[in-house]
Amino acid sequence: MTKTQNIETVRRGDRTQLFREKHPGADRWAAGYGQIEHTPETQERVFCMAEILAERGIPEDELWELLYALDRIASAGMWLVVHETYAQKIYRDGRDLKPEDFKTKPEGHTGGSLNMVPAYSGYMAIDAITHITRGWMMGQGHCVAAIDSVNLLLDNLNPVHADRYDLSDEGLTRYVRDFYSYKLDEEGRQDSPLGSHVNPYTAGGIAEGGYLGFVQLEYVHTPLPGERLVVFLSDGAFEEQRGSDWVPRWWRSQDCGLVAPIMINNGRRIDQRSTMAQKGGTDWLIEHLKLNNFDPIVFDGGDPAAFVWAIFEIESRLEAGAKAVERGEANYPVPIPYGIAVAQKGAGFYNAGENLAHNLPLGGNPRKDTKAAQIFNEWSRKLWVPPEELDAAIAQFQNHDHSDRPLERDNPMVWRDVSLREVPEPDFQPIPENRMDRSAWTTSQPMKAADKMFVATVRANPHLRPRVGNPDEMKSNRLQTTLDALKFRVTDPEEGIPEDIHGAVITALNEEAIAAAALANKGGINLIATYEAFGAKMHGVMRQEIIFAKHRKGIGQPRDWLSIPLILTSHTWENGKNEQSHQDPMMSEAMLNEPSDISRVLFPADYNSVGVLMQKLYQTHGQFWSVVVSKRGIANLFSREEAEQLIEQGAIKLGWAGYRQDSPQVILTAIGAYELQEVLKASARLTEREMPHSVVYMVEPGRFRIPRDEGELEHAASGNLVAALYPESVPSRVFVTHTRPEPMLGTLQPLHTGFNRTAALGFVNVGGTLNGEGMLFVNRCSWGHVLAEAARVCDRPREDFLTTEERDALEGKSCPQGAIGSPVSI
Repeated sequence: MTKTQNIETVRRGDRTQLFREKHPGADRWAAGYGQIEHTPETQERVFCMAEILAERGIPEDELWELLYALDRIASAGMWLVVHETYAQKIYRDGRDLKPEDFKTKPEGHTGGSLNMVPAYSGYMAIDAITHITRGWMMGQGHCVAAIDSVNLLLDNLNPVHADRYDLSDEGLTRYVRDFYSYKLDEEGRQDSPLGSHVNPYTAGGIAEGGYLGFVQLEYVHTPLPGERLVVFLSDGAFEEQRGSDWVPRWWRSQDCGLVAPIMINNGRRIDQRSTMAQKGGTDWLIEHLKLNNFDPIVFDGGDPAAFVWAIFEIESRLEAGAKAVERGEANYPVPIPYGIAVAQKGAGFYNAGENLAHNLPLGGNPRKDTKAAQIFNEWSRKLWVPPEELDAAIAQFQNHDHSDRPLERDNPMVWRDVSLREVPEPDFQPIPENRMDRSAWTTSQPMKAADKMFVATVRANPHLRPRVGNPDEMKSNRLQTTLDALKFRVTDPEEGIPEDIHGAVITALNEEAIAAAALANKGGINLIATYEAFGAKMHGVMRQEIIFAKHRKGIGQPRDWLSIPLILTSHTWENGKNEQSHQDPMMSEAMLNEPSDISRVLFPADYNSVGVLMQKLYQTHGQFWSVVVSKRGIANLFSREEAEQLIEQGAIKLGWAGYRQDSPQVILTAIGAYELQEVLKASARLTEREMPHSVVYMVEPGRFRIPRDEGELEHAASGNLVAALYPESVPSRVFVTHTRPEPMLGTLQPLHTGFNRTAALGFVNVGGTLNGEGMLFVNRCSWGHVLAEAARVCDRPREDFLTTEERDALEGKSCPQGAIGSPVSI
């Protein structure tokens, strides 16, 4: 310390001493408890907060009783955490554990969970003090032991936990045994409702936090105006996922609730120091945050009262910033207050700050290691709270009825209930009378249908906060109406450009960050749009959301937020000018792997089917729709009735295509707009050659898979529909898909009749600077290839359907430009 710092420390000590002498309750609290100490700096901050709260009508006696109780809740929470890791038997009387009382195989993210106990306890305390129920999110989901332990102590449990655990020796023993039990129940499912990460049973949990970094991208977009959110962030995630630096660019008091981001700065990753620690620690972070329009606040991360003060201070500063903007005394971006909770990893227990603190701090198994058992008993005793003292502390937090506020488990961000008040009608393009007459086709850009329908829905439902996540090029992707209506959110609008301080379009060159803006906005209406090839960059955050939603559905919890679309456009078959890096259908393939009742993957065929899809989408809840939409002109082929039937069923037979469809010899199935056009060209040739066949368009392949659980079974296409489209009497089948053929055939396994009878064409990883016809040909998806495969699965010679010139082109004996590159007559 410098001389100046030493002098200030003395002055602070004098000030706090004077306050303690005047306020007996403050003096009693300031003495600390067990491993919890209150530094003079924290005392001074809390005393200042107490005076402000008193002016707001919060009695000081009530505050000191709560803070006194808070120390005991936090200590007991840490005591529970270390028992979760090591013990299979628990005693409230705090007796030493015997070797047989320890687990055979200890497990747990102990150090991080120990750090989270003061944080989460402080969150519960500020709610009790201010009589306001806030929401919470935690970036380090593996620290769930802290959340569950404090929730158990304070009776803030979801029903399944409440039925299973209580504060008796038996209830606590079951609690610690359930942690990492790996046990299956009679139905072959995970028996324990405790997870290794935040899960839907975790009271108040809205995000798993399993993929480090996504919470820090989502939190600013989560609370609606009037709501408050406390966010616990990880210093490890800070280096893993970029994009949270932009939070001040997005926060606006007019359409955002209060956010209180707090980093648990404990300086370690799993087995090494974080990059931040290596660069210069807290001092470096402070400067970094200031450069990015944050207002850093450093405090003691081992003291639960410091978290109370930090949340109070963050909200106060943010409210002041908003008022300054309203008065014209400041501009956006408002500096976002940002707490930095400095603590050793695993503070409060043995080996704090060491590498071992991350998981198993004892360095040995106390069931087998006498020294480890002795250390456990010695250090857990420092955290133990006598039952009668603990019960009195718990009672201080039970003021929800008195203050007329919901339990933390029931904060509004957990139970979103959102619906449209009005459902607008799509506009429809006319279709030709003879749809097999290609000269009569008219074309439209399907992305414009998505654009119009989204804006119409937003305008018809002004009660819903819109968020559009967009990484780049809204105009190029035909979202011009959306952009004109909602505008880019910026801090310094440029004249003549669709930009606005309060714009609803969140754009940054980070796909996960902009997807997070929509995924977090579960109180509103959303759209995510990107180049198809860049959708893969969103996979992690999308998958985490899908997992959490699926788990909620699996235990019967409502997911009443509007379904969220991810539109994949500028896609593989129409992005030839940008080389093969921009030609990749991987995202739709990956989303097909996820549960089909939550992760719906659709390939609408034309303008009309896109319009109907967008109308139906926002009438569903709790799903994520990955939708591949063409931005170029595509033939208008589906009537309104057909488009509605298509989206409703997942596939339809095209009554206006094919030849002698009542007795087909082969079934041609298209999955994708460009693929449909090639199939129709092939169908015209088969009709010309009097080959009986039918044509099916499949928009949602996931409904035709083998259901993997009850949810997929309920969502699956009906048996009658499958039998009508794919009768067993017609084993010869050709599928032409937007995606790679292999994963699609895997999804459509029930329709696969064997290699000799089933063919699949699709993207085979060939691309370059090519037009649409060129892309289709080099990937063996042209109408000529469809005919060649139809001949194979029907055991017919190719010459039955293809001319010599066409066969030579397919076999690489001549240039395809004239033979296959030009469309056949329809």
